[in-house]
Amino acid sequence: MVHPVGLGCMNIMHAYGPPADEGEAKALLVRALDIGCDFLDTATIYGLGRSEALIGEALGARRKEYFLASKCVLGFRDRERVLDGRPEAIKAACEASLKRLQTDVIDLYYLHRPDHKVPIEESAGAMADLIKEGKIRYYGLSEMGEEQLRRAHAVHPVAALQSEYSLWVRNPEIAVLEACRELGVALVAFSPVGRGFLADPPADPASFHATDMRRSMFPRFSDENYAGNLPLLDTARVVAAEAGCRVAQLAIAWTMAMGDHVLPIPGTRNIAHLEENHAAAGVRLTAEQVARLNAAFSPERAVGPRYSPAGQASVTTEMFDFEKRQHGG
Repeated sequence: MVHPVGLGCMNIMHAYGPPADEGEAKALLVRALDIGCDFLDTATIYGLGRSEALIGEALGARRKEYFLASKCVLGFRDRERVLDGRPEAIKAACEASLKRLQTDVIDLYYLHRPDHKVPIEESAGAMADLIKEGKIRYYGLSEMGEEQLRRAHAVHPVAALQSEYSLWVRNPEIAVLEACRELGVALVAFSPVGRGFLADPPADPASFHATDMRRSMFPRFSDENYAGNLPLLDTARVVAAEAGCRVAQLAIAWTMAMGDHVLPIPGTRNIAHLEENHAAAGVRLTAEQVARLNAAFSPERAVGPRYSPAGQASVTTEMFDFEKRQHGG
């Protein structure tokens, strides 16, 4: 068993602007273990391997204290992003990750994205081989839909499906939330705080660094959409005050209320936010509060699609009908 709130390690070295100071990043990782945050989620692509390496350097001596997840398929070669779900590529990526992470075994290893050129059954078979070899303990899928989940699960049981899930992004409710429950698969909810939107104050696009992916990949932060999304936070602020918590804690608590199999992994570079997120495990929402939040954040009220067209093309997660129309489908 792990603590009900994990730590996503993407934005330490990746995605939301320049990498963090490495000393500060290591201090954050150490603090996570010190407060009992024992589920760390990283990936090969984060910082082109640097996120994995930092975990190994900062926490290698404390390896028995945390459950370690990483990801393959979406990786890098000669400092360029590559997508490769071939079995031989998965096994090579695992060896490289083990070395960077300074460990003999990865607890949970995900197929980070679908590789449309490789049948999911072949990639799942490689994961099964790695489990037999003792290189990984469990395997999972990331940003895939119900069909691929069931196909992979038929090859070897899938332990976890990771997908974006928050008050602002309700797509798992179309199919995979229930499919995971049926199959005994954990749903690992990344970005449960809406990439900083579900906070008080919310993330301000005007302050985003030029390299911040929220400027290009996530249209809900765009100039034409962001203002239309802000009223969604009104109910969140009221319910957070009732529950005696911060809006970000409310957002994390809501994901946990969606099922015993849902495990949120908020990410942060800030130790105070880390501690706040971790404490969200103690927030209890009533059924009436959950119902109010569900209504206030009904999927069609979000202004703008979840992903840019390029981002959406890289995943096989289900879309709502209004999103399909936004993407011209």
